[in-house]
Amino acid sequence: MTVLAAAVALAGSLFFALGAAFQQFEAASGKPSMRALLRRPRWLLGGLAILAGGALHIVALGLGPLTVVQPMGVASLLFALPIAAALHGRRPARQELVAAAVVAIGLIGLVMLVPPHTGPTSFSPRDAVILLGVSGIAAVLLWAGSRVTGLAGRAALLATSSGVLYGATATLVRVLVDGGWNWWYALALPIPAFLALMMLQRAYAVGHFGVSFASLQIADPLTAVAFGALLLGEPLPSGILPILAAALAAGGTFALARTTPLERTH
Repeated sequence: MTVLAAAVALAGSLFFALGAAFQQFEAASGKPSMRALLRRPRWLLGGLAILAGGALHIVALGLGPLTVVQPMGVASLLFALPIAAALHGRRPARQELVAAAVVAIGLIGLVMLVPPHTGPTSFSPRDAVILLGVSGIAAVLLWAGSRVTGLAGRAALLATSSGVLYGATATLVRVLVDGGWNWWYALALPIPAFLALMMLQRAYAVGHFGVSFASLQIADPLTAVAFGALLLGEPLPSGILPILAAALAAGGTFALARTTPLERTH
């Protein structure tokens, strides 16, 4: 069952990478609006691939342990770069793949070092307001910062903004699934999810796919972990290893910013 879980999770990562590459290819074509993207078959196909990848990841978690499934999920970064490069008519540089591998190793370390949580998964309406407020303010600040930096920095900050909003969305989903259904939380759920999607397409439109995808991969789980500690009382990892893992992930992302070429399709 563990081998099957790893295989299913790996397939999910491939679907997620394929979907991200398709959506970036379309978003980089003249910076179209969300309305225009929703009319593009390849962008919609990318969305379906991402949904399929998420579904396979959930199935994998039901088949095997987190320590096996989660590293397979991070592999989407290594799949996405070659797929995106092929769509743009080039081969991925060796430096890109090495930097992506460094990001993946650091991110796997961070995720695996988070201690398990066995307490209740629920919070109050006040906590929900804090969740949406903090994530919204952080997303706006990151968006503002993206307007005064270079192209690679813009891609990274916009994707990080998206990752923060997706992390907030994931926290709401966890509370709804594990802590009991709440209509107010369910109604609030589409707000950060839609804003995250918009921010991510803006990041993709910049053209530095490796930077934006790596930033998203890092910001999303770290935000979910931070909100879990802040609002759900979940433990945080301690010691030197999480710091080293974070440094690896950050260093790999900076390397991607220097090695991944600007890709736009006109």
